[in-house]
Amino acid sequence: MSTNTPLLAFMLGMAASPALAQTQSFNTDVVTVRADVIAGGLNHPWGLDFLPGNEAIVTERSGQIRILSQGGLSEPVAGVPEVAASGQGGLLDIAVARDFSTSGTIFFSFSEPGRGGAGTALARAKLVRDGAKARLDDVKVIFSMNRKTGTSHHFGSRIVANDDSTVFVTTGDRGQGDRAQDMQDHAGAVIRVNADGSIPQDNPSPDGKAMAPEIWSKGHRNLQGATFDPVLGGLITVEHGAQGGDELNRPQAGKNYGWPVITYGRDYSGEKIGIGTSAKGYEQPLYYWDPSIAPSGLASYQGDMFPEWKGDLLVGSLKFELLSRLDRDAKGNILDEERILDGAFGRIRDVNVAPDGSIWLLTDEGDGMIVRLSRGD
Repeated sequence: MSTNTPLLAFMLGMAASPALAQTQSFNTDVVTVRADVIAGGLNHPWGLDFLPGNEAIVTERSGQIRILSQGGLSEPVAGVPEVAASGQGGLLDIAVARDFSTSGTIFFSFSEPGRGGAGTALARAKLVRDGAKARLDDVKVIFSMNRKTGTSHHFGSRIVANDDSTVFVTTGDRGQGDRAQDMQDHAGAVIRVNADGSIPQDNPSPDGKAMAPEIWSKGHRNLQGATFDPVLGGLITVEHGAQGGDELNRPQAGKNYGWPVITYGRDYSGEKIGIGTSAKGYEQPLYYWDPSIAPSGLASYQGDMFPEWKGDLLVGSLKFELLSRLDRDAKGNILDEERILDGAFGRIRDVNVAPDGSIWLLTDEGDGMIVRLSRGD
C-alpha cells in the first residue's frame, strides 16, 4: 500500500494530545518501533476497521460502535441491535465492505440473544452520518448460529469481507467440543455467505446434504483471528487450543481441522484430548503454539512502513500480552517467531494494518486503548 500522508499526520497529531501522551519505543530484531496510544477509555474494544476520510470504526464488547476521527472518539453509533454481553459474548468484530464508498455498508458480528441462550451472528447495515452523529440503518442479520446455548464463551468471531462479495465469519464451539464435528451445526466453523445472506453456490455443500450450507470448514475450537493472506492466496485463521495447541490454519472448502478429535493441546486437567495429534481425514495446522499464547487478531503484513516485515504474519496474544511476528519466506513457510511489546499494553485483542502501513492494536481491558505502531528509527 502507498503511504497515506494525511492519515499519518492526523494520527501523529492525535498521539501528541496531552490526554493520550503515551509514547514508547521498542527494539525488535530488525527495526525500532514507536508505539503511540491514540485513544483510550474504550470498554473492552474488540474489532476495528478503517473508513475513508482518515477515520476508523471500532466496537466495544458491551455493545457500542464508535468512530475515531481527528476530533477523537464519537458518541456511540445509534441503531446497534441488542447483544448478549456476558462473559466472552457481546459486540465482536466489524468490517467495512469493499464497496463502502458507494454503499456505506458495514458488517459486524455479535452474540445474538434468542431461544436457548445466545449464538454468534453476522449482520450488515448502512452507516449514515449526520454531522457529528452517526447511526445504522437497514440492519439485517445475514447469518445466525442455528443452535443457541446458555454458555457465555467461545463465540469466535472475526469477519473477512471478500472481493467476490462473499463474507467469511468465524465461530467457536461454544464450549461444547463435539459440536465442532457435527456437520449440521454452525459451531466450531468458518462460515461463508453472500453479502445479502444467501448461500454461495461454490460453498462445499450449498444444498445442505453434506454439511449446513453456510459452512466453509469445520473442526475449529475458537477462531479469534482471520484475514485474507496474499502470500498463500486465501483465508488464514488463528484459534485457541485448550492447554497448548493454539493453531494457525488455512481453512479450505469442506475440510475438517480436527477439534476435538486431534489437537496439540491437553485438557486443563492435564488429561489427553481426542486420539492424538494427527489422523486420516483431518488437516494439520500451518503452525501451533505450545504453551498457548491465546491468539487474537491476525494480520498479513503487506504495508510499506515496515518493509523488513513484508509478508510476515502479526498475531495478538491475550495471555502473554504481546504481539507475535511470524517470519515467513516468499512461499509462506514460517521460519521463526519474534515476540514484541511483551506486557507493555495488556491483552492484545485485535491487530490491523492501516493504509499508511502502520499497525493498530486494540487492548482488551475495561479501559481499553487503540495503540498505533510506526517506525521509530
